[in-house]
Amino acid sequence: MKKILLAGDVACGKTTLCQRLNGLEQRYKKTQTVEVVGKTIDTPGEYLEHRSFLKGLVVTAAEVDLVLFLQDATQERFLYSPGMAGMFPVPVAGIVTKADLATQRQLSDAREMLELTGADPIFTISSVTEEGMEPLLAFLAT
Repeated sequence: MKKILLAGDVACGKTTLCQRLNGLEQRYKKTQTVEVVGKTIDTPGEYLEHRSFLKGLVVTAAEVDLVLFLQDATQERFLYSPGMAGMFPVPVAGIVTKADLATQRQLSDAREMLELTGADPIFTISSVTEEGMEPLLAFLAT
């Protein structure tokens, strides 16, 4: 599996995806600092929410193969900037999360917003039901 960095706002599903990717028990845990779990780097949502911390994401990304931008489809706020993927030194893919809780319209809107960041490809998943996980896992294995 590629070494990846998970980026996204608070409660978008970064830690749940990290747990799923690493075969860990699914349990809620608020990430307080950058955590390395296997080949996955889980970051606090505050790194995206507070612009003064963005440099921390970019610097941490220097040690990975891929950055994953996560967007909770059930949230109306979108914290990424257009073209934001270009500020990272490695490729950026997008993940629309919480597919099991969102409407088709919400999924479509989240995908469109991630496209604007320059993230490519974009996957739609539920870490809880495992919906959409197979294509993501196949992508991460290459």
